[in-house]
Amino acid sequence: MDFNSKYGKCPIYYTISKIQGKWKWVILYKLYKSKMIRYNRLWNDLKPIAHRTLSKQLKELEADGLVHREQYNEVPPRVEYSLTEDGKTLAPILELMSDWGAKHIDSDTEN
Repeated sequence: MDFNSKYGKCPIYYTISKIQGKWKWVILYKLYKSKMIRYNRLWNDLKPIAHRTLSKQLKELEADGLVHREQYNEVPPRVEYSLTEDGKTLAPILELMSDWGAKHIDSDTEN
């Protein structure tokens, strides 16, 4: 069943369908802040994420046109990730999410 026949043209469902997953928002935020980042650096920054999970989430974000993957044929191989132009349009949402979290993180730990 294609997306539009299942959910109509609801923009919220569409957005969630592209960015659902435990790590995608964090990956996008790291890419937004870094502008460009190598795979291993991203993986180290996101631990305890598993390699398989990070790789899968990056492939999905790339397939959805939000992340650009650049592979350099060097020894050792080097792979860098950055946001596409479409991915960069999520910057205001990422900033709002970060601001909201910063304001509420302490109150959550007090409960």
